[in-house]
Amino acid sequence: MEEFEVSASSRKTKSVYISTVISIALVLLMTGLLGLILVHAKNLSNYVKENIVLNIIVNDGVTEADILSLQKELDGNPAVLRTQYVSKELAARNLQNDLGEDFVKFLGYNPLLSSIDVYLKADYANKAGVETFTKQVSSNSMVKEVVYQDSLIDMVNKNIRVIGLIILAFAAILLIIAVALINNTIRLAIYSQRFLIKSMQMVGATKGFIRRPFLGYGILHGLLGALIAIILLLLTLYFAQEQIPEIVILRNYFEFALIFIGVICLGILISGASTYFAVSKYLRLRINDLYR
Repeated sequence: MEEFEVSASSRKTKSVYISTVISIALVLLMTGLLGLILVHAKNLSNYVKENIVLNIIVNDGVTEADILSLQKELDGNPAVLRTQYVSKELAARNLQNDLGEDFVKFLGYNPLLSSIDVYLKADYANKAGVETFTKQVSSNSMVKEVVYQDSLIDMVNKNIRVIGLIILAFAAILLIIAVALINNTIRLAIYSQRFLIKSMQMVGATKGFIRRPFLGYGILHGLLGALIAIILLLLTLYFAQEQIPEIVILRNYFEFALIFIGVICLGILISGASTYFAVSKYLRLRINDLYR
């Protein structure tokens, strides 16, 4: 009979521990998914900003060598990500492809001017950054004008700012929920061991001695839950890329590694802290209070 009771208690304990690990893993999975969404949203906003083009129109009569020299000078600007030289001939061919007819032959000459397409870095792709860059470039005697869509830049930055605030608010709420869920799960697991805790205390075990194995298990459960969550996150990334191949341009392995490390730290920290406070609670309770 005693062996049966020990076996039943052991199975119950294992069941509690397994459910605890699974609960922690699911909560950390949701937290990790939100982290991935934040990273992809940030990278997507940078990608959109870095593909806003500024057309620097060069005066007619400027030699190609001078234009290439200007391009090299622009490449050295800290605000510039990359540049592309568009000659008069290339501009004419591009416009002919868009119009579907040879306007040069119709007019008898090529009215287009050579230009340099400039793509700014994400940090400079805003109204203030573009205006500052435009003033610097316009002071060059070779430059006729700088053409860009001012309304597009304002719209992109405004929308990205609003979306960013919404995602950050959602992240804060989800983090609070994650901490609460993991804490409640561990408190329930420790609740099933409350009589064992009090029995150890009654036979003379110190509080530190009692806490030590529970903290070890708590940290282990947090680590196992985090590892399971990371495996599920990797599978999610794999299937996302299978369904949307273009998402690869937003991939940043360093940021993904930071998210995975954060998930591990979060799992260990919350699980360990919750275990510590839950065990301390039952160490302070009187025997009669354990039945409530």
